[in-house]
This record gives sequence, structure tokens and C-alpha cells, in this order.
Amino acid sequence: MTEPGTGSDLQNVQTHAEKDGNHYKINGSKIFITNGHTADLVVVVAKTDRSAGAKGVSLIVLETEDAVGFRRGRNLKKLGMKGSDTAELFFEDVCVPTANLLGPEEGQGFYQLMKQLPWERLMIGVTALGFIDFAIAETVKYVQDRKAFGKRIMDFQNTRFKLAECKTKAELLRSFVNDGLARLETGELDAATASMAKWWGSQMQNEVMHECLQLHGGYGFMMEYPIARLYADSRVQMIYGGTNEIMKELIARSLDV
Repeated sequence: MTEPGTGSDLQNVQTHAEKDGNHYKINGSKIFITNGHTADLVVVVAKTDRSAGAKGVSLIVLETEDAVGFRRGRNLKKLGMKGSDTAELFFEDVCVPTANLLGPEEGQGFYQLMKQLPWERLMIGVTALGFIDFAIAETVKYVQDRKAFGKRIMDFQNTRFKLAECKTKAELLRSFVNDGLARLETGELDAATASMAKWWGSQMQNEVMHECLQLHGGYGFMMEYPIARLYADSRVQMIYGGTNEIMKELIARSLDV
């Protein structure tokens, strides 16, 4: 989806696909594509009608092996999430059979994306909860073992209060995520609720990582400690899947009816 000049504003993607007989010719570029360096199957968000706005967006499946005109850019250096590659992708007159259009007709791509985004955003909330649970567990182990001024870090009131706050945030998020999953199962998960799960979950995730790293002291700043990697990996959760600012806008729209 993402392009150098287009993030959350998906209907303004510039990558386009023009029909040429029984093929499409795709031109454009993408950025921040997870697994872009290794993927052999790419679903490209492209304009099949550049004059139609959101109604001109289509999804086209590209098999990358031996695809003439398809090129992978550099493996981008990231703050976190270094366990997966993130790449730029370039398309220069890449020929793809028209049969590779995802769906029965052109112009359905924006709606196909919007239909799946609530699940993606709830999933980010679920991921946030996993991060939080692990960070708290790691921090509890650390403060129970580490000593200062003749007693465990765990025995200081500040430590206990900070961990109590983190645990409460975890349980509140767990209840909301579980409610979202129940709505998903019954087909009742709406965009506003999913946006709340994404925004609130990633916000709480980053707050908890901040507190847990602080309780590790100088060791928390060292990358061999899991909390340092958790801290670095957490920041992007507030950006991908739609920035948290966009999430708040979507929530606000549900109130302004």
C-alpha cells in the first residue's frame, strides 16, 4: 500500500496499472514494504482508473520471480523490528496477466482494503498486549534479582507502584481486546472500535515499555536485554496500520453523525 508520497491516504496512491491486451502494465513504487526483499508473491495496490479516486483503486497479484521491470530497492535500516526485512519496490512496465486482478472487477481495491483494516487494527492491539505481558514478566524477574542499597529493586515502593500501573493497563487492554475479538467472531467489529484498539493498545504498549526499561536502569539500554528490543520494536506500532492520529480521526467521525 505505502508509497513515498502516500501513507494513510490510500485513495491517492500513484502506482498505476494500464491494460495492454490481456495484461496490465504496472508503473510506480512502494516503500516500507514488510518482507519486500523476500516475498515472491506481492499484492500491489494500483490505480486502474486514475480519474476515479478511491473507485479507481484495484489489487493486482504479482509473482516476482523473473518479473521483467520489477526491482527491489535497498533493505531499509529501521529503529526496530529487525527480525523482518523492509524494502522499497519499483515497477517499470511490469506485465501482469489481467487474470491476476484480485476480485471480479476493477475498482474494488479500496473497499477490499477497508474491509480488512478493522481486523488488522485489532490485531495490532492484540500484539500490543503480547508485548506488554512479556515486558512485565521480564521486568518483574529483573527487579526481583537486582539489588540496590542492600535490598531488591522490587522492594522499593516506586517499583511496586510502577509495576502496578503497568499491570492495570495490561488488564484493561485485555478486556477491550477480548471484546473486540468477540465482535469480530460475530461480524460486528466496526471501524471505530478497531481504531480504538489500535490507538489505545499501541499507546499503552509504548507507555509500559518506557516504564519497564526505566526499571532496568542502564541495563535496559543494552540491546542484549529483551526490554531494549521490545522498546525499539514498539514505536512503529503507533505508525503502521494507520497512524494513531488517523485512528482518532476515525473514532471522531463515528461521533459526528
